[in-house]
Order: sequence, then C-alpha cells, then structure tokens
Amino acid sequence: MATIEEQIKEIQDEIDKTQKNKATEHHIGKLKAKISRLRDEAEKRRSSGGATGKSYAVKKSGNATVGLVGFPSVGKSTLLTKITEAKSEIAAYEFTTLDVIPGVLDYRGAKIQVLDMPGMVKGASTGRGRGREILSVIRSLDLILLFLDVHHIQWEVLEKELYASGVRLNGRPPDINLSKKDRGGIEVHPTLELTKIDVELASDIVREYGFINADVVIREDVTEDQLIDFLSGNRVYIPAFLVLNKIDIVDPGHLAKLKRKLRGWKIVPISADSEIGLEELKEEIYSTLEFISVFMKPQGKPADMKDPMVVKAGSTVGMICEIIHRDFRRKFRYATVWGKSAKFPGQTVSIDHELADGDILTIVVKR
Repeated sequence: MATIEEQIKEIQDEIDKTQKNKATEHHIGKLKAKISRLRDEAEKRRSSGGATGKSYAVKKSGNATVGLVGFPSVGKSTLLTKITEAKSEIAAYEFTTLDVIPGVLDYRGAKIQVLDMPGMVKGASTGRGRGREILSVIRSLDLILLFLDVHHIQWEVLEKELYASGVRLNGRPPDINLSKKDRGGIEVHPTLELTKIDVELASDIVREYGFINADVVIREDVTEDQLIDFLSGNRVYIPAFLVLNKIDIVDPGHLAKLKRKLRGWKIVPISADSEIGLEELKEEIYSTLEFISVFMKPQGKPADMKDPMVVKAGSTVGMICEIIHRDFRRKFRYATVWGKSAKFPGQTVSIDHELADGDILTIVVKR
C-alpha cells in the first residue's frame, strides 16, 4: 500500500498535469481537498511520533513576539543586535545562526520579543534545513518580518514555504460555520452569492474531510482553498511586512525598481549595518502589533498617567489582571473604567470587559 507521502505525490502530479479550466475546476478542487487532508494526517503522525533531534522551543515573553524570517546571511542577526540587547553571532557566511536567538525591543512602553530565526531554505516545509522546527516557532509569532536584502528578494519562496506549513500571511479565518447533525447529508447554506466556488463542490470538499451529515453556513464569498483551510482547522493567520535590508549599497533608482517589483506589500527599507531606517522599522512593528495604552488607577488614588500599561488591542480586564499578578483574576471583584470603552465615566465593568486605547482602569480584588 502506498505511503501517505506517495499518495500526496501522486495526487499532486495529477493536479499538475490537469489543464485548469471551467470543466476541470470541480475535479481539481476535490483533489486539493484530498491532498490537504493527507498532509494534515502526515503532520499529525509526525507530531504523535515524538520530536527527534534538536528543537527550537522558545518561551514567549513581553507584550508580543516578532520573528525575523528570511534566507541565510541577509542581515537578521545584525538587525537583532542593533534594535535589542541580544547578541547573535554574526559572520559573512551562510547558516551562522543555528539557534533561535531572542532579544527584547523596548519601544514606547512595550516590551517586544524579537526572534532571530535560522535562515530558511527552499523545501523548509518538507523538513529541509531543519525547516519543520523553524516553522513550528514561526506559527506561534504575533508578527512576521520577511527579511530580504536588495540582492536577494525572492519573497515568493518564503511565502510558499510558510503557506505549505499552514501560515496565512495578512489573512483572517474565513467566515464559515459547520454543525454536525444526525441525518440529512451535507447541506451548504450560503448567505450570499458564491462566485468562487459552487455549492456542489463545497459539499464534496466537506465530505472529503470525513463529514457525512452536517450543515455548513458560508457568510462570505470564499474560495475552495479558504474552505479547505477552515476544515483543516490548523491554519494560523499572522500579520507580516517586508524588511528590505542593505539599501545603502544600491542607488535610489535600483531601490525604486525593487519597490515596484514588491508592489502590494508593506515595505520598510533599512540598512542594519549603517543603522538607516531603524526608527521607522520600530514604529512599523509597534503600529502593526496594534498596541493600546491603559492607565492604572489604584482605588482611592490618582491615575498614573506617566507610565501606562501597554497591551495588545482587544485585551480585557481579565488579561490585565493576569499581567499584574496571577492572583488578581482569582480574587477579582469588579473594575471601574474611564475612557472610550466606558458607557459613562467610572462605569463598573466585569472581568470580560474589552478595553480601549487611553482607558483609565481601577481593579478591585477580594482582600
């Protein structure tokens, strides 16, 4: 019997040789679902089989974690030493960084963990160059910096390897809901006109993932790939932008040409060596991570308006409790809020209340 890898290769070969047109799109869609399911199964088997060799387990710290992802020898280590207190070995040859090196960027009150990742190579998603270990760390990031140099801008290779490992850059989960039921088969209920996939193909893709009876509600005009991503359940959606390094060694005309080639991407041009553009990079990291400032007001005392607590947008009162002290959530009584998230100044709120930028917060706990 063919192994999972052999089955995947056989299906991929069939996809590659099938001419893509209206008549074959249904067949190709089913094959893509089949190959995705097999890849998920192969990954589960690898994970349950236990890790072998060295891993890149990194303890997350600070307000957010950012990864420098790129090819070997593009200047990631140099940048890390310039914007954090970390010391990453630097040399002008490939594969200098053999471990994930963490550093902390202290910027505008936020402590941002920055990881210098080992250089990624083509085939990383299949395990080449310790790619699976690197990609497992990348999947846990809050922000990816695709790090390129002016003479090596093949970002498509990086994006392809990330995509194959289930990382969706600058995306979001599709608005789909699936409910299992006892009988009735697969029923797809779109709430709008579907132009990228038909109901029959959607039903077949759901069936390929092992569902026999289910109601599927689709609330946006999704593609077959987005439906497959939803059914897989192991995709991660991470913001990303391009960092174009070594701009000091090319003339402005060449740089403008590169920017045109990379149109559609948010680009921050820098020179880590010459320390050009580093402040702009820090600001872009900070703004992309969508931090907010919350000013703490001890009960019966004035608010501390000089030293805010910096947290991610969407943070709740409960999350603030966990940051202050692990007992605060357990002993929580109520909180009082002044600011944009409050319906009126001094509103009493629960532990699930979502905070806004500039809010003033008092937390009252049991004594």
